Amino acid sequence: MAYVVAEPCIKCKYTDCVEVCPVNCFYEGANFLVIHPDECIDCGACEPVCPTKAIFPETELPEKWKEYKPLNADFSAKWPNIAEKKAPLPEAEEFKDKQDKRGMLEAKPGK
Repeated sequence: MAYVVAEPCIKCKYTDCVEVCPVNCFYEGANFLVIHPDECIDCGACEPVCPTKAIFPETELPEKWKEYKPLNADFSAKWPNIAEKKAPLPEAEEFKDKQDKRGMLEAKPGK
């Protein structure tokens, strides 16, 4: 089992999770992070440090965000690995508690 990054991360991209991950299984998009399902060791270190509560064990992923499991797998194969904490997006605080952000997800890789 792996952890999954879901919709609350979109347009925030806090990297507290990256900082605590012992296996560097996070990958960076322009405005979203994902977890590589084959690299995640299911340690759970990332979940409690996420400011937006965007990380879930795949078995506890809310039904409304089920599409994020395959999205994490797909994007983690295309995006660059991120292994160090970075500043969140400038608009992170503004979007932290917003709902229905799926249409704002950018599929391009991060920098």
